[in-house]
Amino acid sequence: MPKIRMYTSAVCPYCINAERLLRSKGVDDIEKIRIDLQPELRQEMMEKTGRRTVPQIYIDDRHVGGFDDLRALDLAGELDPLLAA
Repeated sequence: MPKIRMYTSAVCPYCINAERLLRSKGVDDIEKIRIDLQPELRQEMMEKTGRRTVPQIYIDDRHVGGFDDLRALDLAGELDPLLAA
């Protein structure tokens, strides 16, 4: 199972949905980087991804984007192969 990292905040419905989708795919370990608790990490996230919103999800070193991007990968049948790598 690849390493999953997710920039997130406490009150974020898209973060909850992303986690729910990943868990439904068998992912049981998600490294959560809480930008609401460590604001300096928001700047790091924005520099890495070019985006300001959470979640921002990485599968290993691949930035897959936010929840909508993750869901689109799933609907296209591309998420399962990424998680199986």
